[in-house]
Amino acid sequence: MEPEQELMRIGVSLPDNLLTRFDEILSKRGYSSRSEGIRDAIRSYIRYYEWSSEVEGDRIGVISMTYDHDQRGLIDALADIQHEHLDVIRSSMHFHADKKTCLEVITLHGDAEEIKRVAEGLMALKGVEHLKLTTISTIK
Repeated sequence: MEPEQELMRIGVSLPDNLLTRFDEILSKRGYSSRSEGIRDAIRSYIRYYEWSSEVEGDRIGVISMTYDHDQRGLIDALADIQHEHLDVIRSSMHFHADKKTCLEVITLHGDAEEIKRVAEGLMALKGVEHLKLTTISTIK
C-alpha cells in the first residue's frame, strides 16, 4: 500500500439513517473520528476492488444482494440485467426479509469478466443497498 499524503477535505451527503448506523459502528470499534472511519472504509473498498479486478478465467460465482422492494423501477431493472446475462446466470433465489427489504442470491458460472459485469450492473442500480460478489475457480 502506498503511503498516505496530504489530507484533502471533502463534503459528503448521506441519509440520516446511514450516518447514524455508521456512527454507532465507529463508536463500538473505538474510532476517534468519522474521518478515521471513512478512511478505513475507503481503503477497504479499494482493496476489494483491486482483488476483484484480478479475478479472471472460468469462475463459479455467487452474488448476494439486498435491495429496497419499493424503489420505483428497480424490480424491472434487476430482471432486465439478469435476462441480459442468461449465459452466465445459473439460478437465483429471492427472499422477502421484511415488507420493504428483499434478499436475492444469484449463482453464476462463466468468464470472470462477464460475472463482474453482472455484479457491477446490479450494484449501480438505485435501491440496491448491499451487494457482494464471491467467486472461486472451477475445479478441474
